[in-house]
Amino acid sequence: MAAVYENGYITICQGEWKMRVTKAINVPLTFEGKAMFMIQNVLPAVLTGYIRGFSIEDIKGAIESFIPSVAQTPGRLNLFRFKEFNVLLDFAHNPAGLRALKSLVEKMKGTPKVGMIAGIGDRRAEDNQEIGAVAAETFDEIIIRQDKNLHGKTEKELIEMIHKGIKSVDPNKPVTIIPSEKEAITHAITNTKKGSLLVLCSDVVPDALNLVMKFKEEEAKILLEAY
Repeated sequence: MAAVYENGYITICQGEWKMRVTKAINVPLTFEGKAMFMIQNVLPAVLTGYIRGFSIEDIKGAIESFIPSVAQTPGRLNLFRFKEFNVLLDFAHNPAGLRALKSLVEKMKGTPKVGMIAGIGDRRAEDNQEIGAVAAETFDEIIIRQDKNLHGKTEKELIEMIHKGIKSVDPNKPVTIIPSEKEAITHAITNTKKGSLLVLCSDVVPDALNLVMKFKEEEAKILLEAY
């Protein structure tokens, strides 16, 4: 027995039988099928449900109605649609996580794509450099911030590791260094260009979400007053 992604469908295979659950594009977690790593996450959940005796119809209904959001999946692909740009907030904090995010961001609309990243104190130098390298491959502009917990390294060391990785891919990549996450997010949102996609890799997710939601609420209030 297996759950597979085949011809666009989330599918359960048992022996020679194939049971199509639903198209991946119908599952909100997959961002219209663009987030392959989320499709990979859905497969074991679907298979577990089937093994536990849930019907295909119930499984289909569950994965089609589960909406990624600040309330349901905080820090996991939280998308905020502002009037003139979008903000995607995620907890990606290692090379593998950032590469997965890259595969999604490349398929999303928005120009320029601006990424906020940070060095991680309990990772090897080459890991932090790889974070910088992946960011340089993904984003048109980069903001380097710093994690709240440095895990024994200095802020300067971590920023230099990230910057080294960026320069190994593109020495001319536009980079802004703002160590404070709150100040970095504020800078990103208040200085964004029309049509941009801001990708914020956050350390303290609740604080970051609250700050982005505050900007969203302020925009909504301004738009309401304009009418």
